Amino acid sequence: MPRRVLIVDDNSAFRAAARQLLERGGFVVVAEAGDGDGALRAATAHAPSVAIVDVQLPDTDGFEVAERLYALDPALEVILTSSLDGTDFGMLVATSCALGFIPKAELSVRAIDALLAPAL
Repeated sequence: MPRRVLIVDDNSAFRAAARQLLERGGFVVVAEAGDGDGALRAATAHAPSVAIVDVQLPDTDGFEVAERLYALDPALEVILTSSLDGTDFGMLVATSCALGFIPKAELSVRAIDALLAPAL
């Protein structure tokens, strides 16, 4: 069964590129959101199994969104992303409920699968 994905990023061009990448890799993108509030609405409406969440959003940060998504559905697997290097967020990622972090420049089906594999 394909994974159902929610993409959360305020950059519409990144959302479109991520959607194309994920769909070519066999994922089903069920929703997109440009901010944290939209992410919560989309997660409630579409029940994704995975969320790709930008760390820097206009209304909150991705760490807060990850926590709020986890509160809605503890089975939802959150992967954080950013155009900044992951070392900028080190301990924040490690102590969050997210599975991990993938820099936007390195976002790929292989990188996502590597994070999701332990959860399978």
